[in-house]
Amino acid sequence: MSETSTKPYLIRAIYEWCTDNGFTPYVAVFVDGNTNVPREFVKNNEIVLNVSFDATSGLDMGNEWIGFSARFGGVSRKIDVPVENVLAIYARENGQGMAFPVERSIPETQAATERENNPPPKLAPVDADTPVTAEEGGTDDDPTPPPVPRIGGKKPSLKVVK
Repeated sequence: MSETSTKPYLIRAIYEWCTDNGFTPYVAVFVDGNTNVPREFVKNNEIVLNVSFDATSGLDMGNEWIGFSARFGGVSRKIDVPVENVLAIYARENGQGMAFPVERSIPETQAATERENNPPPKLAPVDADTPVTAEEGGTDDDPTPPPVPRIGGKKPSLKVVK
């Protein structure tokens, strides 16, 4: 018998922590053929979604899928995301949360072509001590959420503590 992944449980735990503390939970998702999201908001095969109670309807965070309805530009859309495609879940206000490795399922030749045609944007380092305010995006009318903050311009990492 194979073990159940800890990933969906950790996603739900961080979601609950965000809501208990009055934060807005966001999920960063790798978009592939199994992901049902509005493609017009996908950049570099990724999308960041506000999964707060106020932004979603019928949120279901299962072990295999995250599903809900949300408004994009005033139009209600059904969203379905495989848990295996979740890159991170974090609080919009302070960037605290958890990142996950994702096995990218698109063929390498297609990925190379996409990298050539859509180079990643140049991002300035984010100061982890500067909080994000409500005016900086993430409303129903502004579907572009802020990027995942990086501490000192570095990729988030985990440290094993014994």
